Parts: sequence; structure tokens; C-alpha cells
Amino acid sequence: MKKTYKILLFCSILGLAIAGCKNKPVAEIDNKNPFFKPYNTPFDVPPFEKIMAKHYMPAFVKGMADGKMEIEKIAESEAEPTFENTIDSFDKAGELITKVSSVFFSQSSANTNDSLQKVEVEVSPLLSAYRDEILLNSALFKKIKSVYDNQAKFKLTAEQKYLLENLYKGFVRNGANLNKKDQDTLKQLNQRLSVLTVKFSQNILAETNNYKLFVNKEDLKGLPESVVSSAAETAKEAGQEGKWAFTTQRPSMFPFLQYSPDRNLREQLYHAYTNRGNNGNEYDNNKVLASIVKLRAERAKLLGYKTHSDFVLEPNMAKVPENVFALLDNLWAKAIPVAKNEVADMQKIVLQEGGKFKIEPSDWWYYAEKVRKAKYDLDDNELRPYFKLENVREGLFTVANKLFGITLTPIADIPLPHPDALAYDVKDSDGSHLGVLYMDFFPRASKQQGAWCGSYRSYHVVDNKGVTPVVTVVYNFTRPSGDTPPLLSVEEASTMFHEFGHALDALFNKSTYNETNVAVDFVELPSQIMEHWSIEPEVLRMYAKNYKTNEPIPAKLVEKIKKSAYFNQGFSTVEYLAASLLDMKLHTLEAPADIDVQSFEKNYFNQIGLIPEIISRYRSTYFLHITGGYDSGYYSYIWAAVLDNDAFEAFKEKGIFDKSVADSYRKNILEKDGTMDPMQMFVNFRGRKPVIEPLLKNRGLMQE
Repeated sequence: MKKTYKILLFCSILGLAIAGCKNKPVAEIDNKNPFFKPYNTPFDVPPFEKIMAKHYMPAFVKGMADGKMEIEKIAESEAEPTFENTIDSFDKAGELITKVSSVFFSQSSANTNDSLQKVEVEVSPLLSAYRDEILLNSALFKKIKSVYDNQAKFKLTAEQKYLLENLYKGFVRNGANLNKKDQDTLKQLNQRLSVLTVKFSQNILAETNNYKLFVNKEDLKGLPESVVSSAAETAKEAGQEGKWAFTTQRPSMFPFLQYSPDRNLREQLYHAYTNRGNNGNEYDNNKVLASIVKLRAERAKLLGYKTHSDFVLEPNMAKVPENVFALLDNLWAKAIPVAKNEVADMQKIVLQEGGKFKIEPSDWWYYAEKVRKAKYDLDDNELRPYFKLENVREGLFTVANKLFGITLTPIADIPLPHPDALAYDVKDSDGSHLGVLYMDFFPRASKQQGAWCGSYRSYHVVDNKGVTPVVTVVYNFTRPSGDTPPLLSVEEASTMFHEFGHALDALFNKSTYNETNVAVDFVELPSQIMEHWSIEPEVLRMYAKNYKTNEPIPAKLVEKIKKSAYFNQGFSTVEYLAASLLDMKLHTLEAPADIDVQSFEKNYFNQIGLIPEIISRYRSTYFLHITGGYDSGYYSYIWAAVLDNDAFEAFKEKGIFDKSVADSYRKNILEKDGTMDPMQMFVNFRGRKPVIEPLLKNRGLMQE
């Protein structure tokens, strides 16, 4: 998943005095706040160890004040609007607000605390209003429209035309043509939504951190040693030494579901996971999400769109909801029969073992693992010793070097966003500095679930010189325990490659301007294509080495991995599609969109025929994607999967490390992303539009 922490430069100031800083002399704030002076750090990264919670709000306030002056200068200028004095100047505005936002929203995702959560709640409506005041600034819009209407006489480059078009349409799409009354209503809707989405994510973090399943020694049967050790440490940290604790964090929960023979305990843990935000307590998200859906539908109607999805999809590759549903429904029809066959295989094992029950959702991982062992003679425990985290990371770096010639060298003396993080100097094939990459691998109470990539600074050009990016990739892998290093599953290794693909997208980008316009349903192409290399036999032989003996993974295991490529694809496709369809269904509701979340979800899944053995990958009350920027956008992973499977075929045709294909991919996709039409980028690389057959083939969904 790619997160952007850059606040859109569609900003103005509210002129509000913020409690806690209004009585402090500006000079005092300037002298002590790290955001108000040059960083003076290696590669100009943020001085994380000097930044405290109290520094953010004053920096936000000053950033908005600076932004107001810069925007007013553009809007009030008497000069004839040109690209340089309007669009270019607009792009350069808001340097401080971008600077503080990139740090704050990264830390609030990966290293939050009570103080940061308080700031997040306080600042979110202010930033929403700040953005609205820009989007609804009639004098500014008039100048942008003038440049847009007269662009033919400015001899713009293709990149400038693309930026101008998206900027102009962004203003129109966000209310620039509304009357004053409707604009005031829009501002209120946006502020309410900004508060609710923050509350939604904070509730999920609290629910995740508050639950632990404590078990006794006799309950550890079947669990791998590394999982047991980690559970012991979790219990000790919780003040329950002598017991073992499992959480709803994926590295803790899924091995338990996969290996514990205790059906009751599996059900308890999985129920806790799938009911986060749905427990009727202070962290319940049912009413929060219902309000979000309702307000989004109202806003879409106000802006002249039928539904929120129609509004969101307009600038994306999909364009309209009908195109998204066409893809999802097509794949759903192909995946459901495959998933039913997988259920039959598991049910057969239950009967063979004397069980007298039907497979339930919390049984899936346990019996799927038995199927994998029976069908492919493949055991996840047999694989993990070959996927030591450090080895996977070095394999990833080797792949990047063989493809693009880049090198990643550890940086010892540099500020870190968290003590767990590692920093790397990324250099191009000619030795020039490309950027800084942070990698943060392990779960903690201060970190949101999942994995993502973000930027503390994006590539752009200042005075004809490129400013190099500072990128972060964040994971939630199992921590090392005792003498056992962190050992990944094949899926987790794939996740490491995935997020690194986003990082390459940021590191190679060559946008002249601060603002880029990346289609949400294209953004996962650079990440998902990298997953293909993670399990290529040639690549596995490079990095998959036994952590005890350093012996490379045996050829027979590589062959088993290859043969099991279709394993559980029905399940993984169906649970993903269910979440994607739920996202779309919620956001294609027309105003007033009054729903009871639980009833709506249950009825919809019954309607589309979700089999009872599978629960949607994300249920409504903990579906972070749809409140964190992927609303009407979770489909983008499968949309981009069509692209990445087809694109990887280009490498397979000439060799997975073919230099000419890698150079073309870098030049036409990674360097251009966000600066031109995404379909044209793909055509420039592939020579034609994408086709779906490679995806169907690789997922075992081709009809016989």
C-alpha cells in the first residue's frame, strides 16, 4: 500500500489561534522548533530525535500562515496569469506545511502515542478547512482557469499540460463552481469527515492493542518454536509471565490459526480479529462508518455526482463504477467455484480425521495447511528457515541491482524515525545519490497494522537541480525471539518485495514539480510487479538460504513452491474481491445513504453469494483502506494486477533480468508515474493496452 503524507497544496489559512501556542512569543517558537530552521542532517532528513509532539501544532499553524501569504500573492497579482506566475508559483507554495505534514502523518501511522493522537484529532479539521479555502478561492481559481483556457499560447511541455489539466479539474471537482452557500456546506462536510476518519483509525489501533488471547503450555501443541517464543515475550510484556499471548496482529494471529489444533481457541482469536470496531464499546466503529458513508454521499450529490464512487473514480483509469464492477464481477464468477473446490478438499480431511463439523472461517488456515501438505508435500514450517528476514532483504537488494544497477548501503549515523528502523543510501548505477530509504520491519503498539510505503520528501526540481527523495517502507513482521531470527513466510517475503516496489517508484520518479497526479488504480503496478521476482526459482536460489546452515533452498522445495502456485488462490481471490465489492457497494449508495452497517454488510454478502466458509478480508468496522485514501479504491489492487501480470510477461519473454526491458520499465513507468496519462505510460512500455489473460493464468482462474 502506498501512503502519501504530502498535504495537497490547495491550501489557505483559517487565521485561528491554536491553544498552547498563541501566548508564546514567535521568536521563542522559532528558536526551539526543528521545523522552523534547516535540518542540518545527513541528506537533509528530518531530525526525528529532536521533534517532539509539542512542535507539530505551532509548525502547522505557521505553515498555514506562510501558505496563506503565498497563495494570496498569486491570487491578488495584477499580472496576466501565465503558467510560471500562477501554476508554477502555486506548486512551490506551502513548503513548510508539506514539510511538517510528511513527518507528522508518517509518525502518527508508524510511531504514534497519546499526544500525537490528540494533535491528529485537533489538526485534521483545520487542515481540511485549510485545503477547502484554497479550493474555493475564487480569485485563485479565476487565474488557474485563465491559464487553462489559454494554454495553447504558453507552449507547455507534456508534463506541464498534464499538471495544469489535473489542477484545473481538481478545483472544479472540489467545489470551485459552487455558490457560496453550497461551498459553506461543503466545508462543513469535509471537516466532519476529517474528524471521523481519524477516529475510525484510532479506534482500530485501540481495539488491536487491547486484545490478547492468553493460553497455557498445553495449548501450544503444534505451534512452531519461533511462534511460541514470541508469544511468551508478548505475555511477559503484558505482565503475564509464565503464560503465552496471541494478538490480532497478523504475525501473531495467522501462525496460530495455521497450526493450532485447538478449534475453540482458533475461533476465539479469529472472532476477536473480525469483530474489531464492532464490540459496542467506546471504540465501536459502526456509527462512525455509517456517518462517513452518509457524509460522503451527501458531498458527492452537492458536487453534482450520482455517488461518492462516481466522484472518486473520475480521474482514475476505471473512470466509472460500472467498469470496476465489470472487472470484479467477472473475477468473482471465476473465483467462487475455485474456492468451493478448496472447501471440499478441506472438508474431506475433516471427515477423514473423524470430525463431525463443517468448515468455518476460523478453520480455513488450519485445514488449508493440511491440504497443502497432502497435495504438494509442502509445509510452511519447512519453508520459513529459508526466509530469514535479512536474507530476504539482501535478495531484494540484489534483484534491484540486477534490474537497475542501484546499490543500497547502510547509513550508521543518521536520525531514525524509530529505533527499530534502518536507513540506506540508495545510489544509481553511476554512483550518484538517488535518495534515502528507511525500512521499519516489526509490529509495536504505536504502529498501525499492515504494510505501506510513504515519503518524507518527494523528488522535485528546484533551480534546475533535482531534490532527492526520502522514502520509508513500513512492515509488521514477526520479531526475532531468543536465538531465533525473524523468519518470514513466502507471503511475507512477497510483501517485502511489494512495498519496495513502491519505494522504487518514489526513488526513480523524475517529476519536475512537487505535485504529481497518480491514478489510484495504477499506483499498485510498481509494487505488485516486484512480487513476481520474490518466488522466481532463479531469485529464490539467490537469497533463500537456511538460517542455521546457510545452505541454499533445495531444488525440490523450489519445485514444490512452483507447483503450489495455485494453492489457496480461490480463497485469497474471493476474500479480496469481497472487500473490494463491499467498498464499492458502500460508496455507490446515493444520498441520503442511511444504513445500519452490520445489516448492510450481511445482506450484501448474502446477495452476491459469498460462501459461509470465507469472511471478507476486511469487514466494515476495521476496513482501514476505505478511510485512509482507498475509498472506492480497494479494487485498485486487482485492477493493477491485470497490469502487473501483463507487464511481467514482458520480462518473462526476454528474461527476468533483461536490461532493455528493465530500462524501458524504469523510463516509461517509474520515472513518469504521476506526470502523464497512466494508460499511455503502460502502452509506451508494453507496446499495447493490457490484457487480462496473464492474471487469470497466474491465479489458476482460466476456464478449461
